[in-house]
Amino acid sequence: MTSLLLAVIYLSFISLGLPDSLLGSAWPTIYQQFEVPVSYAGILSAIIAVGTIVSSLQCDRLIRRFSAGVITAVSVAATALALFGFSISSSFWMLCLWAIPYGLGAGCVDAALNNYVALHYASRHMSWLHCMWGVGASIGPVIMGLALTGGKGWTGGYRYIALLQTVLVVILALSLRLWAKPDRQSEAHQGAPLSLREIIAIPGAKAILIAFFCYCALEQTCALWASSYLTLHHGLSAEQAAGWASLFFFGITAGRAASGFLTMRFSDPQLIRLGQAVILAGIFCLFLPFGSQPAQIGLVLIGLGCAPIYPCVIHSTPATFGAERSQALIGVQMASAYVGTCLMPPLFGLIANHISIGLYPVYLLAILAVMTAAYHRLTTGQKAPENEA
Repeated sequence: MTSLLLAVIYLSFISLGLPDSLLGSAWPTIYQQFEVPVSYAGILSAIIAVGTIVSSLQCDRLIRRFSAGVITAVSVAATALALFGFSISSSFWMLCLWAIPYGLGAGCVDAALNNYVALHYASRHMSWLHCMWGVGASIGPVIMGLALTGGKGWTGGYRYIALLQTVLVVILALSLRLWAKPDRQSEAHQGAPLSLREIIAIPGAKAILIAFFCYCALEQTCALWASSYLTLHHGLSAEQAAGWASLFFFGITAGRAASGFLTMRFSDPQLIRLGQAVILAGIFCLFLPFGSQPAQIGLVLIGLGCAPIYPCVIHSTPATFGAERSQALIGVQMASAYVGTCLMPPLFGLIANHISIGLYPVYLLAILAVMTAAYHRLTTGQKAPENEA
């Protein structure tokens, strides 16, 4: 039964990644069809992000009232409905409306699944599950591309993903009885839901929220501006830059596959520190004045360094803060992550526009420094978490 549920969760993480890259791959067609500015993609992203933040903050309260399995199934159903809504939209304002349930569903399922795995499974599964998210995020644009080239249009791409999500909803509904884990589940649901003020007041909470904010800010800033940096600062063609920038995502996906094996030997804090060190090495390569090759290598190293940090931070949360607080902490961590991804990449865009895109490695280094300092404060201020067997 445990293995069957784990298979369902792996499938869920692939499903989580499927829609995440759809908007970017479909937008060049969408904005022309609806005759809106290309920048309007930012409006949709912002609506989705706000919904994700709101639902992440409410996830602890909802799971205490219902269960992780029920919330996951309902959240995936909400995203499936939203994706189908995208596929039948005939104007931009309709996309904006459907973006609301999309964000609400995505945030809650993300927080619920991450906490459930952190409570019940070893660290290696957290790394491999996030690797599966990368697989889903890679498959999404392929499905959209097939729909576009096959004459189904961008609406067909969204409809295909909606159907896949619907199949997952059925699988989740049939697996609900498998989600009961009496010992740790009851421990995690003891007491009343914590308010945001109470969560932030927990010793170490501010440090981990800052560290998580910085990690996601670094990851998204690196991903969003890598191609522009290689093109504008190093003179690569757009095609060459896009190819090398994609290796950043390959580094994350491959790194998470590898870090799953490393968790069998090293603890979560050790892997987080190792990831920070590899990111530092990658940023150092960006500073080297020897043409574009060191920068290209640096992007791969940054991706590899990012790989273990997200899953290991999430997995260590119950051990660091207690199982009864983990869902609340992970929900707020998710919200902090989305705030970081919303604010910091656009901020660098302003810096690049008004000063120089050459400050890209400086900006990444500053974020890494704050993240490292915050995590060091957390691990020196309380007992380091231990991996599960």
